[in-house]
Amino acid sequence: MDDRANTFMGWALAGGIAALGLSIVSGMVFKAHEPAKAGYAIEGEVEAAGGAEADKPIAALLGTADPAKGADVFKKCAACHTINQGGANGIGPNLWGTMGEAIGQGKAGFAFSDALKGVGGSWDFDKMDAWLKNPRKFAPGTKMTFAGLPNQQDRANLIVYMNQQGSNLPLPAAPAVTEEPAAAGNETDAAPGGNLSNEATPASGAPSVDKAAAVQAEKKAD
Repeated sequence: MDDRANTFMGWALAGGIAALGLSIVSGMVFKAHEPAKAGYAIEGEVEAAGGAEADKPIAALLGTADPAKGADVFKKCAACHTINQGGANGIGPNLWGTMGEAIGQGKAGFAFSDALKGVGGSWDFDKMDAWLKNPRKFAPGTKMTFAGLPNQQDRANLIVYMNQQGSNLPLPAAPAVTEEPAAAGNETDAAPGGNLSNEATPASGAPSVDKAAAVQAEKKAD
């Protein structure tokens, strides 16, 4: 009896050891590994199905933009920028008087990236709109980590606010609105058969009614 019990316990112990060994081996074989190359982070907002509405020329929005709302939008920038006159540079440059300045220049003591310096030109309204929408697309390789402002009205409000801070460039005129051509219609309908004045005109070479009657009367007289 004792032999049989010992044999049973031996087999149970061996089975447990085997199960433990298989568990260890399978854990080693199927161990999760980090990918060789990390995926790309998605920046900004995901566009709605069907694509986002195309932007208007920024000049169409600047005339009615609200600088007070632009000051609220600037709060998103305040972690990196100051905008008061004589303000210190931070992670980003002080933005007093930025509109109209040469891109990537004009801020003493701040080291701009070569990517931004290479854009060239000055900060006009169109360039500032493109920069605020997507800095990395405007200047690939820029040190600017902000993903951008997808809402164009927010950008317009921010631009007019920035323009009031030491720049005061004249706002561009809004582009002319193209009118739709007037719908066809409202035309005088022609009378059936053409011009009424032509209806009494005899065909070319045919005698008039009065002349035909006179000829007929002359024949009867003969």
